[in-house]
Amino acid sequence: MNDETIHPLTQNVLRTFADCTDPRLKQIMTALVKHLHAFASEVELTGEEWRRGIEFLTATGNKCSGIRQEFILLSDTLGLSIMVDAINHERTGDTTESSLLGPFYREGAREEAFGANIARTEGEPTLIRGRLVDERGAPVSGALIEVWETANNGMYEGQDPDQPESNLRGKFRSGPNGEYAFRTIKPTSYPIPTDGPVGRMLLATGRHPMRPAHIHFLIEAPGYETLTTALYSAGDPYVDSDAVFGAKPSLVIDYVPNDSAASAKEWDLPSPFFEVQRDFVMSRQLA
Repeated sequence: MNDETIHPLTQNVLRTFADCTDPRLKQIMTALVKHLHAFASEVELTGEEWRRGIEFLTATGNKCSGIRQEFILLSDTLGLSIMVDAINHERTGDTTESSLLGPFYREGAREEAFGANIARTEGEPTLIRGRLVDERGAPVSGALIEVWETANNGMYEGQDPDQPESNLRGKFRSGPNGEYAFRTIKPTSYPIPTDGPVGRMLLATGRHPMRPAHIHFLIEAPGYETLTTALYSAGDPYVDSDAVFGAKPSLVIDYVPNDSAASAKEWDLPSPFFEVQRDFVMSRQLA
């Protein structure tokens, strides 16, 4: 889109930003107006369609609450969230790829001991463990690892008043050799909320609302880039058609059955249980 092809009306609007003293804000607003006007022109947007779009956005805002962010859900389902993630978190070398934070993250998870069990509802017992290392393989110790997942009913603790406090979420510290471990349950695939405008959009456009089974990770360590990622279950029917485009091949993992009675006793788990061994490679902050 060059200046010669811009509609005169668009040019008039762009001129109103001439006195903006914030260069980045001016760049964003100029590009936004250009693309919005070009979109309306390309699809020959009608007044009725424009009105319905405004109503959709209004309904999206009205659906937001302290535990639900419908605009993030909209951004996720349109692929915008993962696009912003790709722009700002380009993978380098063998570092672990990022994924989406999601609309149901909430602060306040309590710090747990190494190997603690965060599952307070029924499910298939699972041990997840591994190491945090840098790109040279050196351990990253003392990192804060926050995890969260849904219960078997497909709901996060913050969504479901019937779940115990802090169910299936917690914080852990990596040990001297970068080691971490926690006990949980094997995650399940679930639908994103469909009782709001985003759900109606998916239905109208013939899309399914399902997310593949996954566990979220938010990892912070001094001197390293914060890593927001997730581990997705191999074999899940939705791992190749995630409704929010967050699943990446490098983040797909296997849940391996472990029928060792000794291991079950060591980790205080019933036998058999599932085990996942996964290392995370952290990216150092640029000086």
